[in-house]
Amino acid sequence: MRPTSKLRHSSALTAKLSPFFRYLRPSKPPTKYVPIMALLATATVLPIHAQAALPKAIEAALPKAIEAALSRADLTEADISIIVTPVGDKNASRLPAPIQVIDSSSSERSSNPALQPKPTANITADITGNPQKATQNNNDKINNNHLRQQSTLITIEQRTIEKHEKKLHAYTDDPYTYQSLESIPTILGDKAKIAVINDNNASNSNNKTGDINTDNTSIKISFSPLLNHQSDVARTPASTMKLVPSFIALDTLGADFVWHTRVYHTGLVIGDRLHGDLIIQGSGDPKMTHERLKQLLYKVQTSGIRHIDGDIIIDSGVFKNVSKDPAAFDNSPLRPYNASPDGFLVNFSTIGIKSYPLNDDQANLTYTPQLANYDLPSIINTRSAACGQARYSLAPEWQTKQLILNTNLPNSCQEHAFYVAYPDAKDFAARVIAAKWQELGNTLSGDVITQETPYTAAKSTKSMLGLAALSISPLPIVSYPSLNLTQQIYDINHFSNNVMTEQVALSIGVYDKLDNKTVEKAINNSYSLYQFGKPTTTGYPVALQTINQWWQTNLSTPPPHLTNGSGLCRDCTITAANLSELLTYAYSHPSFNAYVNSLGIAGVSGTITAHSERLPESAAIGRAWIKTGTLNNVTSMAGYVKGLSGQDYVVVGLINSEHAHNAYTARPVLDAMLDWTAQH
Repeated sequence: MRPTSKLRHSSALTAKLSPFFRYLRPSKPPTKYVPIMALLATATVLPIHAQAALPKAIEAALPKAIEAALSRADLTEADISIIVTPVGDKNASRLPAPIQVIDSSSSERSSNPALQPKPTANITADITGNPQKATQNNNDKINNNHLRQQSTLITIEQRTIEKHEKKLHAYTDDPYTYQSLESIPTILGDKAKIAVINDNNASNSNNKTGDINTDNTSIKISFSPLLNHQSDVARTPASTMKLVPSFIALDTLGADFVWHTRVYHTGLVIGDRLHGDLIIQGSGDPKMTHERLKQLLYKVQTSGIRHIDGDIIIDSGVFKNVSKDPAAFDNSPLRPYNASPDGFLVNFSTIGIKSYPLNDDQANLTYTPQLANYDLPSIINTRSAACGQARYSLAPEWQTKQLILNTNLPNSCQEHAFYVAYPDAKDFAARVIAAKWQELGNTLSGDVITQETPYTAAKSTKSMLGLAALSISPLPIVSYPSLNLTQQIYDINHFSNNVMTEQVALSIGVYDKLDNKTVEKAINNSYSLYQFGKPTTTGYPVALQTINQWWQTNLSTPPPHLTNGSGLCRDCTITAANLSELLTYAYSHPSFNAYVNSLGIAGVSGTITAHSERLPESAAIGRAWIKTGTLNNVTSMAGYVKGLSGQDYVVVGLINSEHAHNAYTARPVLDAMLDWTAQH
């Protein structure tokens, strides 16, 4: 591709300038490696606070492979926006180690040089997701510069990936929700997931803007796109929109940020009995699974409370008026991707229904989590049919006090997991808490009440008398941390989790450091941190405005139009240039590793696994880290590709069409984009 320099990365001058190479645009597209001094000669020196817009790239003709894919998909060049831009220093890649997917057939490997094992230290991953170190292959001499810089090459068999995917899809109708809720290891496991080739830049990337600040001047360097086609056209992005809030959250909150769900009480604890109310203050935690909720309640129990003579109050007021009609977008209210965000979201408001064959005519059903005071049928009749999604295989209907299954279960389902969203996030949380509290062997005399208003002693549900009238505890009896943001955005981008994205987007700009003097004052005056320590209340207008302000402060393209953070919308738009600039900015950010490792790997994992099925000989397999997006008439991809030359690229492709098209027919067009980029 278009490398930045052939100078050694260890050079002092290069070390200082390498994080900023992305800002220099040569006077003409280079055909050879560009010497570093030539780059400096064309740099523009600006005042430190000046915001220099990136130059508009010249439109280029689409490569023949992409044109052919468009024709096969019955699409035109007007339906697509593409931009491919080189980033970083070829000799100091920030992308993770590429993954070599090999065919298990020795005859095919011998006839195809592309499938030959590479002479580097390999990691072979099996179906359990536990990578094991293999011996270094020294049979061949390493001739390519990009191979010399690799610290690790991960190798995996194609049949292992296929077996893993087949097992997932055979077990559940919703593999992404299943993996996210149950924390199922991916095909590569955690160790391989975080492998990097060379991260020498990371220690020098504390400057978020990527500027060199010397004597009130700023040098900005950028490269011309390798391919640019209608990159300024605003289009519906589908789930590639998730790249926006997930990175802005990393930038503003930090990769190690955690949400804290705090528990207080009123009244007095005598023995193991609380004479008062238990108050759970929601924080907006995106992944309070039912198991984590059980841990939270267990911590309450170990603090000394097993019996509550009062209510459990859930304060979800950190988010205001964010509930939505789950049927509004596509009339599929039972699908987990349509679940509403909430200040105290439990298990994505989703219940897992597992079927087990009982006899020739019936099956047993179990539910995770259990819902208190709600009737869930345990036996279902079977019928001769193919197993499909829950709405076809079970036809579930949530009624006031019971779940009705309106069809018999297909007998081909056998042991199978369905995931069904509950229509009301607050009622769901209340029922799960009541069930979990009882499951731990505890008692509750009152109710579980959810509300978006702060707790007050003057409750309308009952009068406060005696010990229960005592004020809220000064400090929380439990402060339960969430998984950190790095772990959360992995689920968001790898499994395209909509409701988690909404939780993160709503959290941006909410959390400020609590003033220590305020804390001290609260404690000294016997006030409760419940009043002083809670985050600022927010909703969509505030959150989206915060995202918009961040964009205007840090980037030069006009901000995208968001109506939510997940891309599950028809009225939100973004340009390919928007996403390209964001991904380029992220490339030199201190939290880049967390960001890029959250993306699916072409032909290997996440929502881009099927890339190798659609394009088996693609050079992008194992070399592209991609977020995909799919809606009716919308197909999109955005992320990073490591070219065979060793050069890193930002790639964005957005397809929108006015006439109906099958997203899976259109996706090979963007597969061709990845393959074309990887060959450079």
